[in-house]
Amino acid sequence: MFEPWGVLAILIVCPLLGGLPLIAWITYALTRKQLSQVGTGNISVSAAFYHGGRFVGILAVLSEAFKGVAAVLLTRVFFPDGSSWELIALIALVIGRYWIGRGAGTTNVVWGFVVHDPLVAIFVSFFAGISFTILQSRKVVKFGVLLLFPLFVILLHISDIPRMLAAVALAALMGWIYTRIPDDMNLPAQKAQTESQAMLEFLRGERAMVSLDEELDAAIVGEKAATLSQIKRWGYSVPKGWVLAPIDDPQALTEFLQPSELSPLVVRSSAIGEDSEHASAAGQYETVLNVTSSQALQEAIAQVQASYNHPSAVQYRRDRGLNDTAMAVLIQQQIQSVYSGVAFSRDPITQQGDAIIIEALPGSPTQVVSGKVTPEQYRAFVVEIENSYSIQLEGEGRVPQALIKQVAYLAYRLEKRYHGTPQDIEWSYDGQTLWVLQSRPITTLLPIWTRKIAAEVIPGVIHPLTWSINRPLTCGVWGELFTLVLGDRALGLDFTETATLHYSRAYFNASLLGDIFLRMGLPPESLEFLTRGAKLSKPSLQSTWENLPGLGRLLKRELSLEKDFKQDYHKRFIPGLSQLAQEDIDNLEPAKLLARIDFILELLRHGTYYSILAPLSAALRQGIFRVKDGQIDHSVTPEVAALRSLSAIATDAKQVLLEFEPQQVFEQLKQTSEGEKILQEFNELLQDYGYLSEVGTDISVPTWRENPQMIKQMFVQLMQGNEPQSGAKDAINSIFAGKRKRSFVQRRVDIKGRVTEVYSRLLAELRWSFVALEKLWLKSGLLKKTGDIFFLNFDEVQRLVVGEDSSLIEQLDKLVESRRSQFVQDSEFIQVPLLVYGNTPPHPLAPSELYSDQILQGIGASHGQAEGRVKVLRNLQDVPEIDRDTILVVPYTDSGWAPLLLRAGGLIAEAGGRLSHGAIVAREYGIPAVMDVRGATWILQDGQRVRIDGSRGIVELSNDLRPE
Repeated sequence: MFEPWGVLAILIVCPLLGGLPLIAWITYALTRKQLSQVGTGNISVSAAFYHGGRFVGILAVLSEAFKGVAAVLLTRVFFPDGSSWELIALIALVIGRYWIGRGAGTTNVVWGFVVHDPLVAIFVSFFAGISFTILQSRKVVKFGVLLLFPLFVILLHISDIPRMLAAVALAALMGWIYTRIPDDMNLPAQKAQTESQAMLEFLRGERAMVSLDEELDAAIVGEKAATLSQIKRWGYSVPKGWVLAPIDDPQALTEFLQPSELSPLVVRSSAIGEDSEHASAAGQYETVLNVTSSQALQEAIAQVQASYNHPSAVQYRRDRGLNDTAMAVLIQQQIQSVYSGVAFSRDPITQQGDAIIIEALPGSPTQVVSGKVTPEQYRAFVVEIENSYSIQLEGEGRVPQALIKQVAYLAYRLEKRYHGTPQDIEWSYDGQTLWVLQSRPITTLLPIWTRKIAAEVIPGVIHPLTWSINRPLTCGVWGELFTLVLGDRALGLDFTETATLHYSRAYFNASLLGDIFLRMGLPPESLEFLTRGAKLSKPSLQSTWENLPGLGRLLKRELSLEKDFKQDYHKRFIPGLSQLAQEDIDNLEPAKLLARIDFILELLRHGTYYSILAPLSAALRQGIFRVKDGQIDHSVTPEVAALRSLSAIATDAKQVLLEFEPQQVFEQLKQTSEGEKILQEFNELLQDYGYLSEVGTDISVPTWRENPQMIKQMFVQLMQGNEPQSGAKDAINSIFAGKRKRSFVQRRVDIKGRVTEVYSRLLAELRWSFVALEKLWLKSGLLKKTGDIFFLNFDEVQRLVVGEDSSLIEQLDKLVESRRSQFVQDSEFIQVPLLVYGNTPPHPLAPSELYSDQILQGIGASHGQAEGRVKVLRNLQDVPEIDRDTILVVPYTDSGWAPLLLRAGGLIAEAGGRLSHGAIVAREYGIPAVMDVRGATWILQDGQRVRIDGSRGIVELSNDLRPE
C-alpha cells in the first residue's frame, strides 16, 4: 500500500526538486548576476564557479549535492535501501534539472550515487581520476564514466535486472543531455572570475597539444583552426597542424615539435572572430613561414600573438564594430608548393551567377594574397548532373588546366558543404596532393538575399512608402512566430533583417532564414532550398523531439486561430472598419489624417498576424489531409467572389446585348432599362469590392474604386468569352466538392478568405488616407506631383506632418525626385537576379558612358564607381591627409595599407588580383578598387582628376590637372 504513494512522490517531487533554481538564487544573492543572461545561459555548477567565483561555486555544489542525496533518501522512505527506485528518482531529478532548471544534473547524480551505491562510486571515481591524470581530457573522462558506472552496476548486481536497466537508462539520459547542453567550462578561462581561473583551466582538461584531427570549438581556437579541423574530418587534405588556445603555454608544444630545414613549419593566426561571417580580417594578423628551429618557433608564436594588438588590426576591428577577444595560434607543416592560389566559390565583383573565380601562380600562396604580384586569372563553371559533373574553364596560363579544374570542383563542393555560403579558399599543390590551407565565408557576399519567395508575397517594383510600412509589419510577425518555436534559441537573431529592397524589389534574407531553419532542427539543405530549389531531406527524429515544446506552442496558436480571429473580427476589425468608413477624409487636417493612419496601422499589426498564420495553416492542413485544390471552395476570398459576381453580371449583360461593340458596351447598356439594371449591379459590385487593386499588398497601386478601368475591361472580356458560364460551373462544382471535404481544411480556407478581405480593406483605407494627405500637400505646394507621397517613407511623412524638420522640407523636392528617378530606372530592369550576394549588389544596367578617351585597364577588384583627385603613395613613410575625394594610387596593397582605405574614395594598385588581401578589405569597406594597373604610380600624378570603375577594372583620366 505504501509503494504506489512512493512512485507518485518520486515522479512528482523529484522533477520539481531538480528544477528548483537554487544555484541561480545563490549566485544572484551574492553577486547580483542572472546566470540565465550570461555565458551559455545554463544554470549550472560550472556557471556558478565561472561567473560567481569559488565561494559561490562551492555553495552551488552543496545545493546540488543536497538535491541528489535528498532524492535517494526520499525513495528510502518508501522502498528498501539500494533499490532500482533510487536510480529512477535520480532520473526524474535529472529530467527536472534539464527541462526546468536548465542544467545537466551531473552533481546531483554524483552525490546521489554516492549514497545509493558507495562501492560503485569508489570504483568509478578511482578509474576516472587515473584517466583524467593520463589523458587530461575532460570530455573523454565524462563520457567514459557514463560507460563505467552502468558496467560496474551490472557486474556487482548481476541478478538485479531492474537496477541494471535503471543504471543504463540514467547513463543514456546523461549522455544525451551532454550532447544537447553547452557548458560554461568551455568558455575562455581568462574571462572567468580571477579566483576560479586556475581551477577552470585544470578542469577543462585540455592538452597543450591540440591537433587539427580533433573536433575544435571556434569560441576557443578561432574560426580558422576550427574550420580546418572540420574540413580535415570531412576527408579533405589539410596539412597536419596543432593549435595553441589563447590561454595555453606554448612550451610543451615547442618541445614536442622539432622543425628543421627538411620539415619547416608555418605559424598562422587563428584569432577569435577571424574568418567569420561578420569579418574576414584578411591580412590583418601575422603569418610566419619557414620556421626551422625550436627557437624560431617560439619567436614566431610570440610574433603572431603580438600581431593581435597591432595598430592596424585594432583599427580594423574598431571599423568593423568587432569586440576585442583573443588570439589562438595555428602551427602547421609547411607545404612545398609547386602551384598555389586562392579560389572564390562566387564572383565577388559581379556578385551574380555561378562563376568560380581562381587566381593562381607557381610557388607559395602568399604571393597571391599579398597583392605584390598579379596572379593568373581563371573563371570556372561546375555543372553537376546526378552522379557526374563537368567543368567549363575560362582563362589560360602556366598553371595546368587539370589542376585549375580540380580547384574549381573543390570550391564547389566546399560551398555545398557550408549549405550555400560562398567560400574564400586558399589552396596549395605540391605535385601530388591538392591541399586546403584555409576556407572562410566571403564576408562581402553575405547575407544571401533570395527573390524566390518574396516575388510571390509582394511582386513588382515597390515604392519607399509601401516598403516602410510592409517591412516592419511582416518582419515583426515572422519574428514572433519564429521566437514562439525557438524560445531561447532565438537569442541573437535580428528579425528586422528578414527582408530588404534591391533594385526596388523585395528580397528575403536566405542566410537568416537558413540559420533559423537550422536552429529549428530543419534539414541543413534549407538554405539551398531557398536559394536553388534543392530537395529537402526529412528532419531527424532528434531535432523534432527538441522542438516539440515550440511546435506545441505553435500548434496551440493554430488550433485557436478560428476562435481568436472571430473574436478580433467582431470586437476589433468590424468596429474599426465601420469607424473608418464613416469618416469624411477629404475634410480632415494633416494631424487628424496621421492619427487615422496610426489607427489603421494598429489594426494592420493585428491583421498581419492572421494574414501570415491563416494561409500557413490552410496549406499545412491541405497537405496533411491531402485535399486537392478542386475540392476546396475559395468563394470567401474577395478576389474570387468579385470575379464570380462579375462573371454572373457579364452573362446577364450578354443576354441583353446580343450584339455589341467592345468599346461601346457601357454606352449601349444605358440605352435600355434592362441595361440600366445591369449597370446598377456593376456599380454595386464596384462599391462592394472597390477596395481591391491589381496588387493587393502595394498601397501605391490605385484601387478599383479609384481606377475602375481595369474592372471594366475584365467585364467586357467576360462578355466576349465563348463560355461565360464555365467559371460559374467550376465554382458550383467546387462548392459541392468543398462541402464534402469541409471540416478542418475548408474552415481554414474560409478564415483565410475573411482575413484577406479585412486586410485588403485596411490597406485600401490606408492608401486613401495617404492620398488625402497628398492632396493637401499638393495644394500647399509642399509636394509637386501626384504620387510624390509614395516616394517618402512613413517616418518622413510623420515628420512633415509635425512640421518641425526644416532640413527635410528644404531637401524634399530633391529627395523625391532622386527616389522617383531611381524607381523609374529600377522599373526598366526586365530581369533582376533571383539571388543577391551581400548588401551592396552591383547595378544590373550597363555601366555609364566614359567621360574620357584616356583609359588605363586593370582588374576590377571592388565594384562601384568613384571620382576624385589622385594621391600617389609609393610607401607608408609619409602619409598625407586623405578624404573621400582622394583616389589612392599605390604599388600594391597588403594589410598595412588597410587603415588608409577606410578614408579614401577609391583605390588603384599597380599589382595584385581581386582575391588579394587589399582587394578583400576594399570590398569590406565598400571602396571601389582597380588592381594590376601597370605603371600607375608613374603615369598618374598628384592632383589629377580620375574616375575609376571597380566592376570593369577601368581608370579614366581627365586632362584636369591641379598641382598640389
